[in-house]
Amino acid sequence: MAAPRPSRIGLFGGAFDPPHLAHVALARAAIAQFALDVLHVLPTGDAWHKSRPLNPAADRLAMTRLAFEGVPGCERVTVDDRELRRDGPTYTIDTLTELRAEHPGAELLLQVGADQAAALQSWRRIDDILRIATISIAVRGDEERAGAGFDLKSVQDRLPAGCFVLLALPAMPHSSTAIRRQIADGVPPAVLVAEGLIAEPVARYIADHHLYRNAPT
Repeated sequence: MAAPRPSRIGLFGGAFDPPHLAHVALARAAIAQFALDVLHVLPTGDAWHKSRPLNPAADRLAMTRLAFEGVPGCERVTVDDRELRRDGPTYTIDTLTELRAEHPGAELLLQVGADQAAALQSWRRIDDILRIATISIAVRGDEERAGAGFDLKSVQDRLPAGCFVLLALPAMPHSSTAIRRQIADGVPPAVLVAEGLIAEPVARYIADHHLYRNAPT
């Protein structure tokens, strides 16, 4: 009898300020393509790399839970708040180290976007990250975003062979920055639901809590 395969755990971090439907599509695709047993969706805490202040952790956590709750294909998603509870700057290596200790022997897949992949070499302890996890790079299928920073050959040249895989996604014109800007410009969140950008529970939360009306983008 063949030995059972190790459990396969995904990590998908981000500001989720706010979470949008491309985030959900990415999670569903990663679970399906890589046969993940669980995908930890991790709203970031003190994001050292962000040039703008994030909205309060409680709001981002609540919206992220609403974005994934009860969504078909996201049954294996767990919204993990550990980075919000951590004091000081949030570093991916700390989360990976914790999950490795909690799940010895598991395969860890770290999901990043194409823009993040272009900056991987600047990440804290990137060599340790590559020893602990496989990097899964999500590439959206439209030329504008692909040209905004993702260069497969460049990634291949800079990262060791076999340390990353690609997750192909359809073209999705979703951007948390653009969503914040539209709401600040007076677009009702319900309109963004009709446009297929955010989920209705997230839009309702944004409206009820008056988020993004005057916030910097």
